[in-house]
Amino acid sequence: MRVMRNSAINELTIEQMRRRHLRRVMQIEEQVYPRPWSHNTFVTEIAQMRSGARYYMTAYVGDTLVGYAGMLFSDQDAHVTNIAVDPEWQQRGVATELMLDVGFIARDRQCDALTLEVRHTNTAAQELYRRFGFVPAGVRKKYYENRDDALIMWRHGVQTEEFEQRLRFIQAGRS
Repeated sequence: MRVMRNSAINELTIEQMRRRHLRRVMQIEEQVYPRPWSHNTFVTEIAQMRSGARYYMTAYVGDTLVGYAGMLFSDQDAHVTNIAVDPEWQQRGVATELMLDVGFIARDRQCDALTLEVRHTNTAAQELYRRFGFVPAGVRKKYYENRDDALIMWRHGVQTEEFEQRLRFIQAGRS
């Protein structure tokens, strides 16, 4: 569990996702995604954390779950499967804090690269990922709802000193 403070959020706590979090996770999921994952999908993903193949985390302000993120591990890469923040808590640094944990966990797991897909129209998320050094690498046509394209983004060099410095810089609130 990691507790941090910033000017937009009094106190944010990030902890590993558990089944007991899923009611609130599903509420957020249904608000932010046109075709949300099912409860059973999350149960399956959480079960895979025991083997080390997945990692999911939740973000709390006080007793309120305000966001979550997840990733899967494949060889030397980590794939960000989802990152979501309650619309009432967006633009307050929650996604940045979740992405910091994604970066630190990928480093701890000795991953060489991070990847993700983002809706081509979600420029706010794309800007967040660029802050972390992600760059566009391709497009998945009609990836979302068989309608919207996904921009594939990669962040190579996760084990480099430059990436660690970037994480520390973002963590210190200087970017």
